[in-house]
Amino acid sequence: MSETVQDSTLTRREFFSGLGRGAGLLALGGLGGLLGSRWAGADSVWQIDPFACVRCRRCSTECILEESAVKVVHDFNMCGYCRLCFGFFQTNPVELDEGAENQMCPTGAIQRRYVEDPYYQYTIDRELCNGCAKCVEGCNKFGNGSLYVQVLHDRCVNCNECSIAEACPADAFVRLPADRPYVMKHKGPERVKELAGRG
Repeated sequence: MSETVQDSTLTRREFFSGLGRGAGLLALGGLGGLLGSRWAGADSVWQIDPFACVRCRRCSTECILEESAVKVVHDFNMCGYCRLCFGFFQTNPVELDEGAENQMCPTGAIQRRYVEDPYYQYTIDRELCNGCAKCVEGCNKFGNGSLYVQVLHDRCVNCNECSIAEACPADAFVRLPADRPYVMKHKGPERVKELAGRG
């Protein structure tokens, strides 16, 4: 009879030992899967398709970072270097000067520099830009659309699920190859589709 109890004890011990090994293997498998998915995601990054963006201004408020990873960029190949740029100026400016009351940008992030009559160059100060896209709205409504928003990858932490992408009403966020993470708007919407693997 004591022999049976001893066999039963060994079986129980073997059972718990096997259970522990199984749980350990399951945990390692889960960790491997998680790392594998992170590794697979490392070759692509989040970006905004400027042709799909509706300039809803959520990029400035929905990012998990305190200061959004989304900033305005300027495609100089498309710019008309206009004296009256509606990305820079309010639609009804008091004067055509750099006074804050005349500017579209609430943070003064767009710098205007005289080139030669009648041309001006407009650049974005990244440190001041909050990604609100008010300037993008003006540029797209009355100009040629050379201002648009992009995720800056020296700031973005490439979350598995981007909170801005989730909030985006136009589904404008796409995954692009990490070695080509930016869109040059002048290359057209077909280039975005090609990079995103949709073309």
